[in-house]
Amino acid sequence: MTTHLIRILALAALASCGFPHDSTAPATPLDGGGRHLLFIGNSFTYVNDLPRTVADLAASAGDTIRVKSVALPDYAVIDHALGGSNAASVIRAEHWDVVLLQQGPTPAGLDRDTLVLAAKIFAPLATASGARTAALMTWPGAQQQLQYPSLFDETRDSCMAEASAVSGVCYPAGEAWRAAWKADPQLALYGGDGYHPSPLGTYLTALVIYEEVTGHDARTLPSRATVAGAQLSASETTVRLLQAAAHEVVTRYR
Repeated sequence: MTTHLIRILALAALASCGFPHDSTAPATPLDGGGRHLLFIGNSFTYVNDLPRTVADLAASAGDTIRVKSVALPDYAVIDHALGGSNAASVIRAEHWDVVLLQQGPTPAGLDRDTLVLAAKIFAPLATASGARTAALMTWPGAQQQLQYPSLFDETRDSCMAEASAVSGVCYPAGEAWRAAWKADPQLALYGGDGYHPSPLGTYLTALVIYEEVTGHDARTLPSRATVAGAQLSASETTVRLLQAAAHEVVTRYR
């Protein structure tokens, strides 16, 4: 029996014993009204405060998305699912419309298998809270793209496999990055480390999430970009390009 299979069977055995209990008390419930969106992820979520950016984006269009986040550095979704965080308590604490699972670039093989398993662990809790489980497609780092040209496609396919396994949906943010680069290869979507998003990359990711959650066309949003409460210096042309990229990709994958 291969090491790969042994690890998968061990994780499956843990899952079959029931969802791990955690001892961290959930935070104060969100206010009522609007759509409730829970992020479960890592630094791709908390760098530039993606949850707040999504909420502010919605507010700028007269929509209401109330957000909460459980995000820890270097965490895979399986780390949350097997009790490494209080994600279970947060899901159980209130009604959600969407539980969004975010992982970094995920190749085929063990990483994809554990991602799918983690989604299967979380999905019953999400359903019980009234939520649909969603997967967020992220992106490889700049150097990873050079070393592993297939990683972008594999990350997309992992997101689709994760969503399919739980009758959920994949939010294709990484594909929106590619669409934006096709229109303007000079767009600075990476931050200084060439891996995490720049504020502009976070804005584009938020556009995809906004349109997926609300069903409203991202191209109708204001022509200014605000990230983590701060307005960016991006031109109207750039903002409209990003909105168009987000809308095109969401429509294509819907």
